[in-house]
Amino acid sequence: SHQVDQFLFFTNSTRGEVVTSQVANYRHQEHPGFQDFGEFMLRGNGGTGYVRLDWFTPKGLGVWGDTRLIVEGTEGYLEVRKNIDIGGRDGPEHLFLVDGDGIEHLDCRDMELPYGPRIVDDVVHRTETAMTQEHCFLATDLALQAQQQATWLEGAPA
Repeated sequence: SHQVDQFLFFTNSTRGEVVTSQVANYRHQEHPGFQDFGEFMLRGNGGTGYVRLDWFTPKGLGVWGDTRLIVEGTEGYLEVRKNIDIGGRDGPEHLFLVDGDGIEHLDCRDMELPYGPRIVDDVVHRTETAMTQEHCFLATDLALQAQQQATWLEGAPA
């Protein structure tokens, strides 16, 4: 999960654990075993976080899929909304920062994103500029643990 990678990066965590996770098939009962909802909580040696993933969202949302990452800090928290701001701002790539001074919204669409070119360069040149192998393995391991440990929620919500 990209959200696990981002959690580790934002918290500067080198260790982590999945506190809890759950999945469900809320809107597609005709496909048993399908998962259109998942959420999990993470604890790292640099912070705590929450991830929520909604796939095949209601048609009224206007986008396919909605992902959220919330990272708790000592002074406040941040929320990454990659697909949509349900508050009505246009486009994807929203970052919200909440602290003692208030709420700040950052539109990240036009921000430089060096990660993509760095990861391609790492693959080609066998370097670790985008992330270390340890970081990659930890992010992958935590995402797989969240899936494996997930409690299956039965039925659609009321």
